[in-house]
Amino acid sequence: MSALSEDDVTRLEAAAFRRLVSHLRNRPDTQNIDLMNLAGFCRNCLANWYLDAAEQANLPLTKDQSREAIYGMPYEDWKRLNQREANEAQKASFEMNRPKE
Repeated sequence: MSALSEDDVTRLEAAAFRRLVSHLRNRPDTQNIDLMNLAGFCRNCLANWYLDAAEQANLPLTKDQSREAIYGMPYEDWKRLNQREANEAQKASFEMNRPKE
C-alpha cells in the first residue's frame, strides 16, 4: 500500500464503508442477530462506531442520528418494518458467541 497516500487510503476506506452500509440497507432480511452470530457485529455496532468517531472528532451527533446514518431511516421505523423476533436457536447462538466487552 506504499503507493497510496494517506488521503487515498481514507477515501477508499470511506467508499468501502458506504458500500457496506448500502449493502446492509438493501438486505433488511438479514437480521442484526444473524450478523452478530456470524460476524460479531451488526448495524447497531456500526452506528456506535460512527458515533464514537464523531465524538472523537468533537462533532455533534446523537445516538439516534448515528443509527439513522446506518439504517437510512429512524431506528424505530426500521425495527417496525424489518425486525423479527429472534428464534431460540438464534438466541442460544448469541449467548454462546456474544462479545466480551
